[in-house]
Amino acid sequence: MDTEAVRTFIRAAELGQLQQAADELGVTQQAVSKRIAALERELGARLFTRTSRGVELTLDGQALLSHARSIVAGVDRAVAVVKPGSRALRIDVLGLRSAQAVILHDYWRSHPEIDLDVVTLRVNDPRTAVAAVQADDVDATFRTITDPAALPRELQMVRAFDSPLELVVGPRHPLASARALTPAQLRGYRIWVPGIAPRSEWAEFYDQLTTEFDLRVDAAGPNFGNEVLLDILADSADVATLVGARDRYIWPTSYDIRRIPIMNPTLAYPISLILPRANPHPGLQAIINHFGSLPPLPETTWLPSWAAIPRRRDDDISLHSP
Repeated sequence: MDTEAVRTFIRAAELGQLQQAADELGVTQQAVSKRIAALERELGARLFTRTSRGVELTLDGQALLSHARSIVAGVDRAVAVVKPGSRALRIDVLGLRSAQAVILHDYWRSHPEIDLDVVTLRVNDPRTAVAAVQADDVDATFRTITDPAALPRELQMVRAFDSPLELVVGPRHPLASARALTPAQLRGYRIWVPGIAPRSEWAEFYDQLTTEFDLRVDAAGPNFGNEVLLDILADSADVATLVGARDRYIWPTSYDIRRIPIMNPTLAYPISLILPRANPHPGLQAIINHFGSLPPLPETTWLPSWAAIPRRRDDDISLHSP
């Protein structure tokens, strides 16, 4: 059923004048007559009778009117759910304790009027997250395609921000008393990062990190979650892990766990945002601008090779229809 014809029928019924309905709808009276005639043919019923004052509903037209209003209201609600700018901005983050979620939360606290829906797709392969953007399941995803040539042409990847790494250890670890560490000081220690999934962007990151600085990153065993990892760190004298400086972790004070910055060079994980080139959600621009307000990294910072392209300025990012 043609919803524009249904909408035209409703306005003609409410106004009793085809010309007035045409004026409100921004079409000609002839177009209104054609729409109503087409609707009558589809339904096999007359909906109006002409009078000296205009048009009046027939019994069939009266029966249809309330249902027609329900049809139009349902269509309007459906459009509002999916139309960019009319629904919540949906952004995929790797985890609700990740730096991505923390920064989004900080932005939302300053802009509580923003209708923001933060989701976690819980997939390791960034191509799956990219497919979710293509399918409009999410408006953007905090993922990186390390080979830019593999990014679908209808999407763009924005370098969002870089997350410095910190070493996390328990109180009995040999490095627990350090206020800062260099990458060279980490050599020989077991850095346990469970759950490094093959083909994930972080698998490539840790491959390059260990090669560059001769570090011992152990990905053995399943990932039972942050709570289990923190339990093990609190009791261990030889296990450490790496986290982003902005990642949010909470543990009992009795654990006495230490987060130690890494410097000279700072080790940083580059975080990108993938979004459509055409008709992105209008709420994304302000969030991308917010990334530019984050504190810059030190000049002596190590990044993986696939982050060699410098971060783009706000005015380099196209978030408008072509």
